[in-house]
Amino acid sequence: RLLMATIAGMVASRSFLYCNNKLVFFPLFTKVKSSLFHSQKTLFSRKLHKNPAFFTSIRCIQSTHNSLEMENQDVGIVHRPNVVNILEERGLIESTTSENLRSVCLNSKPLKVYCGFDPTAESLHLGNLLGIIVLSWFQRCGHNAVALIGGATARVGDPSGKSIERPELDVETLEKNTVGIVDAVSKILSRWNKNSNSEISFENNSNLNSAENGALNVGLDDSFVIMNNYDWWKDMKMLDFMREVGKFARVGTMMAKESVKKRLESEQGMSYTEFTYQLLQGYDFLYLFKNEGVNVQIGGSDQWGNITAGTDLIRKILQVEGAYGLTFPLLLKSDGTKFGKSEDGAIWLSPSMLSPYKFYQYFFSVPDVDVVRFLRILTFLSNEEINVLEEEMKRPGYVPNSAQRRLAEEVTRFVHGEEGLLEALKATEALRPGAETKLDWKTIEGIAEDVPSCSLAYEEVLNASLIDLSVSTGLLESKSAVRRLLKQGGLYLNNIKVASEGKTIETGDIVDGKVLLLSAGKKNKMVVRIS
Repeated sequence: RLLMATIAGMVASRSFLYCNNKLVFFPLFTKVKSSLFHSQKTLFSRKLHKNPAFFTSIRCIQSTHNSLEMENQDVGIVHRPNVVNILEERGLIESTTSENLRSVCLNSKPLKVYCGFDPTAESLHLGNLLGIIVLSWFQRCGHNAVALIGGATARVGDPSGKSIERPELDVETLEKNTVGIVDAVSKILSRWNKNSNSEISFENNSNLNSAENGALNVGLDDSFVIMNNYDWWKDMKMLDFMREVGKFARVGTMMAKESVKKRLESEQGMSYTEFTYQLLQGYDFLYLFKNEGVNVQIGGSDQWGNITAGTDLIRKILQVEGAYGLTFPLLLKSDGTKFGKSEDGAIWLSPSMLSPYKFYQYFFSVPDVDVVRFLRILTFLSNEEINVLEEEMKRPGYVPNSAQRRLAEEVTRFVHGEEGLLEALKATEALRPGAETKLDWKTIEGIAEDVPSCSLAYEEVLNASLIDLSVSTGLLESKSAVRRLLKQGGLYLNNIKVASEGKTIETGDIVDGKVLLLSAGKKNKMVVRIS
């Protein structure tokens, strides 16, 4: 059925394969035994005869159907979007180990690209998001992504970008962290092809709209895989590693790595364990290249030394070329400070550590000077659409924070899905006094981490004066302050403006029988949990 739908789409769009001066379509599938396919073959042939158009963009659709085999695999170059051009255009490339990567990514065989994530915390954070985004760009351009969990390397600790040695983590913590990271990465990377809002717009992206770079935007469930390097390190013996890998590593080259030089110049110095980290990561690339066909490693600019350690080992040990490295810039604000930290610490990707609402609000508060650049780096919106937003920001009548709102929506959707975005939007609306959105217990609980809250017994709340409750919960300091605010029209119960001083709490006021939301003006709020 997948095959038939694909062919029907090609026919409907007047798109056919033109190869070696001949129309080649059905001969590619000569071993298909489906009677449905053969019954439609004549009809499609007639359509081919009536519509002799040629298509220069084909993407092989993988199928698990046992009766489908492709007899003629080598039909020349498969044209797909040039992912290197796209990443470069959006400011997502710092360095590559070879300019050849730009042309290699257009070969008939898709690339297999990996990015490593050490489980040093139970959730990934905003600093890791760029790696996932770049992996997703490769996915969307027809390549295969590999997320490598560093179950082994996390036991050593990457010194890159660190001024002191990382604290050692016990096995139980590492395993717990691994579960959380695998869950997050798998959800994010498998979500895009189910969400039409996240798909590439081929019409509106300068690197996607030409015949040379066009491709069918088909999401494949097997376009990514998650692996753990502990699977091959757990059986590695020290002597084997020294003989098979260590003898190919030059100490002078290792000492010249930026991550090593900085630490050696510091007071803390560097342990032998940390010094060998680059060899461990280098061996990961060698193993994946040799056994899994992975030919590209990506990472932040601080990973350049570790990535080139891998390409060097592949070249020296296997005596072959074809392994590439690509780094992207670290996520920085325009003032040079790291983007991804808040007053409360890291911006986590896991909803259990940072609510979708708070995640959304972080991006909503991005300064105007940074928002356009972050739209290019952190979203999959076309450059044309981003340019329109940039122009609108310069015009009179521009609604403040419109670009930030779009940024927050796109990034929250990518990380937390449509459900997480709706939760964030609902919570945002819930915090706006006078909002017409009906509140529920889950929405109010979702913002309880971000506003003051207290707990009261049911009998303390029911029939209580709202003025008294506003003081006893700490919303305002005195009854006179409450009355003054009430007369000014600034006192709200569950986002509904209160006009009467005699207002008491009724059964219907208690949201889902569990909670109240009191508001004094726009920003001063109190969540009252009721037991």
